[in-house]
Amino acid sequence: MTAPRAVHVRVVSPITTRGFRTDAAVKGLESPGLIVSASQIDRGPGSIECEYEQAMAAPDTVRAIIDAERDGVDAVVIDCMGDPGMRPARECVTIPVLGPGQTAMHVAAMLGHRFSVVTVLRRLRPSFENAAAVHGLSGRMASCRAVDIPVLELESDMGATVAALVDEAAKAVEIDGAEAVIFGCTGLLGCAQAVREGLLARGIDIPVVDPIPTAVNMAAALVRSGLSQSKLTFPLPPEKPMPGYDMPDLRLQAAE
Repeated sequence: MTAPRAVHVRVVSPITTRGFRTDAAVKGLESPGLIVSASQIDRGPGSIECEYEQAMAAPDTVRAIIDAERDGVDAVVIDCMGDPGMRPARECVTIPVLGPGQTAMHVAAMLGHRFSVVTVLRRLRPSFENAAAVHGLSGRMASCRAVDIPVLELESDMGATVAALVDEAAKAVEIDGAEAVIFGCTGLLGCAQAVREGLLARGIDIPVVDPIPTAVNMAAALVRSGLSQSKLTFPLPPEKPMPGYDMPDLRLQAAE
């Protein structure tokens, strides 16, 4: 029997800071039958910590996702919890496009009755509360807490970052009533096991959702199941002039 073709998922980083997402970190998500590659935008913010920066990241993120489909990639995951460009990109391509924010919230709601987001900065709380409402999960979101560490400083002292995550996650459980926790920044990739162990040491046994590996594996599952976004929900954009934006010809893409 012929072995099934490997699924190729691309992680698109919607920031311009080089080296923030290492190739080794992305390759560490691979498993038998799963190839993971990475790309990064050239025009946009150095990091994303507000709605404005999400908007500035979206155009080049959409372009990178169109390029991924033309490269033969099977699915794309956007490397930011704000899911910048997710919905417009779904209109432009036929392959699955997943945002880790939307994916992690739905997975957490499956694993616990109420979940909390532990993110980087307090100012992001309204964005996550709005996202929960858009995804129909407001009633399942217990809270959004922050460790008050900017995105580009998360790796400066990983011990301190993990300790802060454990403290805020414990408060989310003990004060806010959360039964699952989501990292509110994909820059925390790889911290889930340490945070879960820190919570277990306090007698708290809950799932800790690391959004990027969760979304990558969900994307692969969709491909293997023959599923992608509905073209009734996300139809191809209408053809019209768009001065100032050098975007690919979507009609050519559809014809291919």
